[in-house]
Amino acid sequence: MTENGAVPKDRAVPKNRAVPKNRAVPKNRAVTKNWTPLALGYLALSLTGLIGTWTFNVLAVQQARDFVGDWVGSGPAVSSLTVDLLVAAVAGSVFIVAESRRLGMRWGWLYVLASGLTAFAFTFPLFLAMRERALVAARGRAADPGATGD
Repeated sequence: MTENGAVPKDRAVPKNRAVPKNRAVPKNRAVTKNWTPLALGYLALSLTGLIGTWTFNVLAVQQARDFVGDWVGSGPAVSSLTVDLLVAAVAGSVFIVAESRRLGMRWGWLYVLASGLTAFAFTFPLFLAMRERALVAARGRAADPGATGD
């Protein structure tokens, strides 16, 4: 660096080249990196699923309701919806594990485990948001082989 803090021209990275591994991504860019509108939409759905389901979970606990009894004993329409959502959740869980392995995303199984503790309506869109970010990062690495992807 020169006295005024500028990088000498012979050491500067041209705009059309990737930043070398030893250069850090600015902190404000690291937080927003790979967040596409689609990923943000999935994230919004995830938060809606978390808030929506837990609102009713808290009400059920306050009213001392029987979760399983309400699921299966509230008539054919509720039972139909229960089966529909359970089949979708199982298929989505298989997709989460398989897709996270295919993309090299670590901790894919944790989304499935967290769905039992929170709600599948929260964890599945959250996984889709993180998957979208991983796909954008992979496309960036494919387009610029010199990039680190971090």
